[in-house]
Amino acid sequence: MIINKQMQENFKIFDDNLLLFESMLSDIRKSKQSVWIEIFRFNKDAMGEKFRSLLLEKLKEGIEVKLLVDAWGTGRDKTFFEPLIKEGAEVRIYRKMKFGKAFLAKNHCRNHRKLVIIDSEIAYIGSSNISAYCLNWRELNVRIKDEDLLAIFRRSFKDSYRSFERYSFKNIGSKRHLHSGEWVFIQDFPNIYRQKIKTKYERMISKAKSEIIIETPYFLPGHNLRKHLCEAVQRGVNTIVVMPIHSDVKFVDIIRRHYLGILHQAGVKIYFYTQSNLHSKGLMIDNQIFSISSANFDYRSFRYQYELALIGEETSMIPQLRQHFDSTLKHCTSFNYQEWKNRSIFKRLSEVILLPFRYLF
Repeated sequence: MIINKQMQENFKIFDDNLLLFESMLSDIRKSKQSVWIEIFRFNKDAMGEKFRSLLLEKLKEGIEVKLLVDAWGTGRDKTFFEPLIKEGAEVRIYRKMKFGKAFLAKNHCRNHRKLVIIDSEIAYIGSSNISAYCLNWRELNVRIKDEDLLAIFRRSFKDSYRSFERYSFKNIGSKRHLHSGEWVFIQDFPNIYRQKIKTKYERMISKAKSEIIIETPYFLPGHNLRKHLCEAVQRGVNTIVVMPIHSDVKFVDIIRRHYLGILHQAGVKIYFYTQSNLHSKGLMIDNQIFSISSANFDYRSFRYQYELALIGEETSMIPQLRQHFDSTLKHCTSFNYQEWKNRSIFKRLSEVILLPFRYLF
């Protein structure tokens, strides 16, 4: 496979947050027209302040700045963003927290997307939030310079941005696939009956011939997804799922334990990343087709959150993704079935008690 340097520069993978943020800040520093950011968490910490300071400089240069953050991930208070607002930035907070009888119904559906667009020329999409808290986490993001894809990303951002105050984005159209050549960009919306990213993943898995690799921080697969993974094993497909040995959500780690032994017995290879928290959301099939997404492999992402997934077969990205997955696996330990089988009654009981609440985490 011959890949020229320009192709690699157009699609560059980042799995280290420090390098990712350096690249983002460098591109923002060079911006001439606009910086648009749609992100779940824009933390009020050292990294958030670094981004805010640079955005403030760009505003003073006359650059357009638009931010769409989530009230759950970032917080509902705009005080941190006031310096930007005073200089002309548009800052919108998606769905401020509502209290009352419908607390869960009103607050559960969050905007979990991660998208940065600079000058209509460069975009970043993937798993990372803007936060110093996650600097040492293992992530999966891609920097993109592609005119057609940028047009799609801008359309997606505009849809979200003008609809941020509504209970749902339903007025901008049903959830949909946006196409650019062989690329598929899925803009997913909360719906317990039609989950476009999950459905696409199930179809990809069902067509796998040799290998499936999944990376996810939170692994709570529904019945159909578990069924497709087990059927892939029966077809002789090398099926690998990688997750952190300890995620940042303890309840998810307890609930996922319920599934792991059953999947292991079916032949799914389960690995735990041990170096830090693995926060990437990646899928690669047959070393050919892949997805880079904001969506976790769990009920909450697939059913209740606004997510984005970029699916493609771009040849310049395959070696980079292969290197990423191989490097992840070098720092993993295998699932211990005997340990799972002999786990305590207390652990088994905690799984059963928390299982009905799997939609909340």
